[in-house]
Amino acid sequence: MKKSLFLILVLILILSLTLTVGLSPPGSAQERLKVSSTTSTDNTGLFQALNPPFESRFGCRVDVIAVGTGKALKIGEMGDCDVVFVHSRPAENAFMDAGHGVNRRDVMYNDFIIIGPTNDPAGIQGTRDAKKALAAIAKAGAHFISRGDDSGTHKKEKSLWKKSGIVPKGRWYLEAGQGMGAVIHIANEKSAYALADRGTYLAYRKKVSLEILCEGDPDLFNPYGIIAINPAKHPGLNYVLAMAYIGWVTSPDGQKIIREFGKEKFGQALFKPAAIP
Repeated sequence: MKKSLFLILVLILILSLTLTVGLSPPGSAQERLKVSSTTSTDNTGLFQALNPPFESRFGCRVDVIAVGTGKALKIGEMGDCDVVFVHSRPAENAFMDAGHGVNRRDVMYNDFIIIGPTNDPAGIQGTRDAKKALAAIAKAGAHFISRGDDSGTHKKEKSLWKKSGIVPKGRWYLEAGQGMGAVIHIANEKSAYALADRGTYLAYRKKVSLEILCEGDPDLFNPYGIIAINPAKHPGLNYVLAMAYIGWVTSPDGQKIIREFGKEKFGQALFKPAAIP
């Protein structure tokens, strides 16, 4: 009798849990959102501040795939993520024009900088023209570490070399094929120059001896955008949650997190909000 009563209670508990799960609203704990993004947003720790409040509010989990912008967009093109969060406007425009994404929004921005060793063998300290700085580095044959990974930073670097009229090659020019944080460490080890986004450099500044040697060129502007993957091309993706996430990062609360991120730990914000300045 006791055994039968126990089995009945177990069946009631299982039925209760089944009904609870079956009636879970959109955004329940069973849902996962895949965000393909850049190493700079991940290396700085921004997602650790931005994602938990969203996960709590929508009862979901955000899985971040941190790669370069080129790879992030390719992942989106293949339908292997719900959202891309990247920083190369020309590449984003091409992605949208090809119909891979919908509802692109500006999220935030900072700028690129050229960092290098304190002895500055190319003599570029204080140079505001990034093209002239790169030309000086090439002329001096000073070591330069390139991302070499088709990231947004690499795309910007290639455009600057092209504008300077220089094809970088030789033993002084090394393509690392790695993320921003890794490249900063390699440049530090080799006393080399590198193009970096300001946010990642500030996050790593106390770990390296590299200094900002060139900044302030309008060509170094670095905007970030977020795009939902086109549900017409990939109907199995979580478009509803993707749009909720886009709404979150561009909402007053999300933009406030971006505006404040880094001030306490690094002494200054690493990004500036663009959706709600």
